[in-house]
Amino acid sequence: MLQVSRRVADLKPSVTVAFMNRAKQMQRRGLPVLAFAAGEPDFDTPAPVKEAAIEALRKGQTKYMPTLGDPDTRAAIARKITEENGVPGVTPEHVAISAGGKHALFVACHCLLDAPGPGEAPQEVLLPVPSWVSYAPIAELAGGRVVELPTTPEGGFKVTPPQLRAAITPRSRLLILNSPSNPCGTMYSPEELRALAAVVAEAARTAPGLVVISDEIYEKIVYGGIEHFSIGSVPEIAERTVTINGLSKAYAMTGWRVGYTAASGAFGLEFTNAMATLQGQMSTNITSFVYPAIRTALRSCAAEVEAMRQAFARRASLISKRLQSVPGLRSVTPTGAFYAFPDVSAFFGRRSPAGRAIDSSSDFCEALLEEAHVAFVPGEDFGGCGRNHARISFACSEDQINRGMDRLGRFVAGLR
Repeated sequence: MLQVSRRVADLKPSVTVAFMNRAKQMQRRGLPVLAFAAGEPDFDTPAPVKEAAIEALRKGQTKYMPTLGDPDTRAAIARKITEENGVPGVTPEHVAISAGGKHALFVACHCLLDAPGPGEAPQEVLLPVPSWVSYAPIAELAGGRVVELPTTPEGGFKVTPPQLRAAITPRSRLLILNSPSNPCGTMYSPEELRALAAVVAEAARTAPGLVVISDEIYEKIVYGGIEHFSIGSVPEIAERTVTINGLSKAYAMTGWRVGYTAASGAFGLEFTNAMATLQGQMSTNITSFVYPAIRTALRSCAAEVEAMRQAFARRASLISKRLQSVPGLRSVTPTGAFYAFPDVSAFFGRRSPAGRAIDSSSDFCEALLEEAHVAFVPGEDFGGCGRNHARISFACSEDQINRGMDRLGRFVAGLR
C-alpha cells in the first residue's frame, strides 16, 4: 500500500498559513476581506538592499557559495551579534546563514536533539506557551518531547524563574525563548532574562546538556519602553545559548528567506560545524546574490528600520485602544513585534449573527471571517491559554486597522 510517512501524515499544518491562504482565496473571489493573519510587514524592502542584490546579479554572483554563507557576510553578522547584542566569543566561524529563521530553527533542532533509543525517554524541549505554532512541531520532528510552560495574560505571557526551575530535569535539552513574542506581542525585560539565565546556569549540574534557543527575529520592533536584550550576552550561559535571527521582520525581507544562527565558544563552533554538515545535505547555501543585500541591510538601513518601528508603534497604540473599546474583549497592550492577542473567551457559548455556534477561538475566527470578512488567527495551536485567544497581526495600514476594528465591533455587537 502506497502512503506517505507517518511523521508527515501526522504533522499539523500551520494554522497561521491556513487562515492567511483562506483570506487570499476569498480576496481572489472578489470578497472584501481585511487580512490580519500574516506575520509579514506591509512595507517594501529598503531600496539599498534591493540595489545590492541587483548589482550582485549584474556582476554574475549566481554560482554556488559556501554552505553557511560567504566569509564577508558571516563576518558582518558576527560583528552585529558581538557589538549590537553583546554576545561574546562570536567569530564568523560561529555564524550559520540559512533559508529563513524557520529553516535555521529546523536545522538547529536537528543538530541539538536526538531521537530516543530503545528504552530511553525522549529529550525534553521546554517551551513557554502560548508560542509560535512551528516551535513544537519542529522540535517533535527532531525527536524531542515538548514540555509546555503555561503563561498568563496577567503575567505578560512570560515564564517565571521558579516555574522554569521546577520544569528542568536531567532530560531537559532545549529551552526555547522568543522575545518579543509571536503571538503575544509582549517581551521580557533585561532583568527578567537575566533571572532566567541564572536558573539555566544553576541547572548546569542537573541538566548539563541544556541549551537555550533564543529567537530574536523581532528584536528591532520594540516600542513599549522595554529594551531588547539578548540572553546570550549573559556570560554564565553564553556558551550554551544559540541565538536565532534573520532579516524578514525588521527589514521587510520575508520573501528573501534570510535567517541565521550564532553560538559562541567551543561548543558554538562544534554546533555551527554540525549546522554546515546537515544544511549541506539539505539546501546548501541560500541564494548567492542575496549576500551583498544582507551586508547592506545590516550596515546601511538603520533609518529605514527606525521608520518602520515608529509606524508599528503607532499601530500598536491604535489597535490597543480599539480593542479596549470592544465590550467583552480583554487584551494585553503590545510592547514588541506586531501582534495583539486578545482573549475572546467571553463570547464562547453564543451564536454569530448568521447562527454559527461559537464554542472556541476557531469558531469565533471562522465566523468572523465568513460573516464579517475579517481574518484573525485562532489561538488553539499556540498552546496554553492561547485556546481562549485570537492573534491579530497589525502589519498593515492604520486605515485597515480602523476598518477591521469597526467590523469586529459590529460582529461582536451582533452575537446572541
